[in-house]
Amino acid sequence: MSFSDFRQIAARTETGRAERLFRAAISAFCSLTRPSRREIAQLDDLTLPLFDEVSAEGLRFAAAALSECESAPMGLVKRLSDADVGIAAPLLTRSVALTDVDLISLIGRKGLPHARAIARRKNLHPAIASLIRALERQTASRSPARVRTASPAELRVVEEPPAKVSTPGKAEEETRTRLREIMLKRTPAIAVHAELYARLRDTALSGHSALFQTALADALGIDFPTARAMATSPDYASLLVGLRMLDIPEAEAFLIASSISPRLTTQPQSIRLFLDRYRQLDREEAARKVAMWSNGPLRTEARLSNKI
Repeated sequence: MSFSDFRQIAARTETGRAERLFRAAISAFCSLTRPSRREIAQLDDLTLPLFDEVSAEGLRFAAAALSECESAPMGLVKRLSDADVGIAAPLLTRSVALTDVDLISLIGRKGLPHARAIARRKNLHPAIASLIRALERQTASRSPARVRTASPAELRVVEEPPAKVSTPGKAEEETRTRLREIMLKRTPAIAVHAELYARLRDTALSGHSALFQTALADALGIDFPTARAMATSPDYASLLVGLRMLDIPEAEAFLIASSISPRLTTQPQSIRLFLDRYRQLDREEAARKVAMWSNGPLRTEARLSNKI
């Protein structure tokens, strides 16, 4: 049965039979040895409108089946991965369709339950494993301490040298560095000119602020003082406006912003806040703001902040 047949069935079928259609589409897709781009897109087109009508069991079936597919449709994979961990677990632990950047984003949005499932992946990137351990420690520190009576054997304490404890600030910076290494390997979306993004990324990671500010000015077509004010904004809000105007995808935007702004960390709350703020920005509105800043007498961080 072809995907066009499935769509015709969907048009004639009442809502109660959506799950059977959903399962049949998944099964048909997984039986394909090498699905074409068209077939991958068709599965997304068919299943996503049915998603909310499918039971948890049906969604678990889809997640388990697609976790073994190398060419699973990303729209459906991401929708399933965002579901409860009881549904998403097969994809989180096995799917090769989820990139390291996807996994970081999921941890930021969904928290510890998804992080624990991701921790079971084979060959997990050390930076992501470190991020999950940090999240575990943070959660444990907020839980009430378990108190119990020590046994006589436990009272016979043998003094040992204290274990080495990493300085929180140093450990966090090491994790940020490793996460940046992950994102450096990600190819930018087609909407972003590869050379433009590469220059912004490389200058942001160089540690020389003037180089990045020059690259930002060239990319946006603005003067250097305005670019410097945008890049040094205390809450990185104006920098986000510039990146949004360039239509840089959120993962690449996070890499650039976290390299520039000391306020951005790899803590889930920080990632979640960044994603929320970036997604709320409209590209046309961002372009209007940048044009206003470049044409007006805006030369300081304070003035930029007042205009956002």
